[in-house]
Amino acid sequence: MPACAIEIYQNRQKSFQRTLLKFHHGLRSRTRYAFKRDYKTNGVIALSTYLKAYKVGDIVDVKVNGAVQKGMPFKYYHGKTGIIYNVTKTAVGVILYKVVGNRYLEKRVNIKVEHIKHSKCRQEFLERVKENAAKKAAAKAAGEAVLLKRQPVGPRPSKVVSGIPTTLAPAAYETYI
Repeated sequence: MPACAIEIYQNRQKSFQRTLLKFHHGLRSRTRYAFKRDYKTNGVIALSTYLKAYKVGDIVDVKVNGAVQKGMPFKYYHGKTGIIYNVTKTAVGVILYKVVGNRYLEKRVNIKVEHIKHSKCRQEFLERVKENAAKKAAAKAAGEAVLLKRQPVGPRPSKVVSGIPTTLAPAAYETYI
């Protein structure tokens, strides 16, 4: 192999290595703020985190705790909501859905309990169910019909404007030098 060909090959290798050094695509890349602990929650993790009971079928939110590296889900799943399908001593299995192209793929991820919390997404719905049941029972006792569906906000009520209309004129522009 001629010397000039060797030099060209070595220069190509160097430029290739330089381009490799520019891009870092590690597992935790670009998570500086996503995995950060909340304000005034640094330090030891509260015991209530470990004392919560998780059951199969519970809806949970994935919220990564940056202080615990073990059992941490991949950064894509941070902020996602899923359903528990398996419970072990220190971790739970969660079914999450990932958008890939034009479809949803079911992903089964094993996550330690430090990185999940019970979701409040159904809380409002369950409260509304209880309220509707109470309204229905009261209406049945009174013998009248009641509308339990949520209604959109209607138009604002009409108003009568009274008084003498005043005509406003713009003030003349004056320059003071």
